[in-house]
Amino acid sequence: MSADSVTFMQFMMEPTIVRSEAFLPMSRAEMDARGWRELDVLIITGDAYVDHPSFGAAMIGRVLEAAGWRVGIVAQPDWRDVESIKVMGAPRLFVGVTAGNLDSMVSNYTVARHKRKLDVYSAGGVAGRRPNHAAVVYAQMSRRAFPGVPVVLGGMEASMRRVAHYDYWEDKLRPSILTTSKADLLVYGMGERAVREIARRMDSGVGELGGIAGTARLLGEKASAAADFADCVVLPSWEELQADVRLLLPLTKVTEAQQSPYCGKRLVQMHGKRAVVMEAPAMPVDGPELDELYAYPFQRRAHPSYQEPVPGFATIKDSVIVSRGCAGGCTFCGLGLHQGKFLSSRSVESVLEEVRGLTGLESFRGTVSDLGGPTANLFGAANGHVEACMGCHRPSCLWPGICPHFEIHEQPGLDLLRSVRNLPGVKHVFVQSGIRMDVAMRTPEYLRELVMYHVSGHLKVAPEHLHPEVLRRMRKPVGDFPAFMEKFREFSRDAGKKQYLVPYFISSFPGCTAKEMGVVEEFLKRERWNLQQVQDFIPLPMTAATAMYVTGLDIHTGKPIPVARNAGEREQQKRMLRPNAPVRSNSAAPDLDVVD
Repeated sequence: MSADSVTFMQFMMEPTIVRSEAFLPMSRAEMDARGWRELDVLIITGDAYVDHPSFGAAMIGRVLEAAGWRVGIVAQPDWRDVESIKVMGAPRLFVGVTAGNLDSMVSNYTVARHKRKLDVYSAGGVAGRRPNHAAVVYAQMSRRAFPGVPVVLGGMEASMRRVAHYDYWEDKLRPSILTTSKADLLVYGMGERAVREIARRMDSGVGELGGIAGTARLLGEKASAAADFADCVVLPSWEELQADVRLLLPLTKVTEAQQSPYCGKRLVQMHGKRAVVMEAPAMPVDGPELDELYAYPFQRRAHPSYQEPVPGFATIKDSVIVSRGCAGGCTFCGLGLHQGKFLSSRSVESVLEEVRGLTGLESFRGTVSDLGGPTANLFGAANGHVEACMGCHRPSCLWPGICPHFEIHEQPGLDLLRSVRNLPGVKHVFVQSGIRMDVAMRTPEYLRELVMYHVSGHLKVAPEHLHPEVLRRMRKPVGDFPAFMEKFREFSRDAGKKQYLVPYFISSFPGCTAKEMGVVEEFLKRERWNLQQVQDFIPLPMTAATAMYVTGLDIHTGKPIPVARNAGEREQQKRMLRPNAPVRSNSAAPDLDVVD
């Protein structure tokens, strides 16, 4: 059966829908309170358990619970003690493993490869509660703790390490995470549909897990030898990659090109005599199905067992996710490879219902901190809806220019902002997620509305750089930032407000030397703009920018480019943007900077 369709007979055989009003259990006592003797699915996560739709373990847990399966969560177990994951016993169907919302190496180390002193996804911000390569460690623990119980990987770490890749923190190539974790299956991308299909097959006694969209498997030697890969795209093997690291460039380009649920082919990568087989991506969840995900009974708080707050939750507890997918295809970002480039947006009524629920919480003070997603102002935009989109292998719908088939709809965003801010109990509605400046300049009424009513004193934008060649390697448009700044100033003056922009500039990007960085430096001097913090490029697994960093080759032309690798070169570029500035990695936001 396809992972994206359910026949009438299968629908009739599905478990009864359950609507729980409690946290998913984390202990035997909580299981007893529900009258459960065993779990169907155990989820192990590297994050603290926060029951909020922004936390992947909570979302997948609620998806399975809603379909009638009994789900428990073990959060941040002691990886030195296998007994720590046995607290609720062996699950009947499978163990789901995730490193958490971030790759564990990003959580544990800075761009300078120093250990972090704070883990925002741990109670009290305590660092060191998750191991390096957490998904691998948890999967191996599960094998030892529950012999014979299938192990399924998911989350960002698994998704972005599904093929052989470069690990920046270890400064070496690593094979597919499937080979080191010994997991039975890997779910990449947004896994709600895949995980339901996995549970359905296991519950019905079907042992075969092949053919599920958005998954990958490591076949045994015999199965690999017997398999027919005629309909697959064969990637450079692990051995070929080790012999010639330049093959990381075509490997990355092919993987990006096949990241389409409409026309993407299965991928195969050999590791010795065993094949890692990746199915085509799952279709994006959209329409009423997407609305349903956010209607699950999330408690919107950390599990009561924690004595200290989870810092990462504090920043998003009053936020609402309104859309999914990223059409930008920026070379330094993993969102397109994880969530996919095809967009889906919730209905305005679905968002309103979630905000109504927020207003009823004792902790809510009247401010919706963010109506956002990967890109806030792409709410209501459409791609993947015409035949041309369904045959398209481009990694970006917005670069080198906005595709003529990409539909920008201004009114849905306006309706959303106006509807939410007029709800009883809502005093302020802000947009904290980043916005696309090229799209914003095409939607002047939305931009005016945003600046006049929905900026909490600052607005995130991502010029990333100003040199055209560096921007080309980033897959970012040229020339948008100055024009956007002027519009932002104009609308802020019209509103009678002194407001700020939060810009992202990346130093040490592949192909960027002191000469290219000087273009940004001169712009900042001319504007008398004193950045408080800058971003230092960090190569994330599987991204095109990482392929350029490792190979020293341009992703589009294949020609050699300079790469800043040592600390001295990186420090020089960073100092050009802001003397004595603290450094943050790609995923962190700079402090506020005045623009007027």
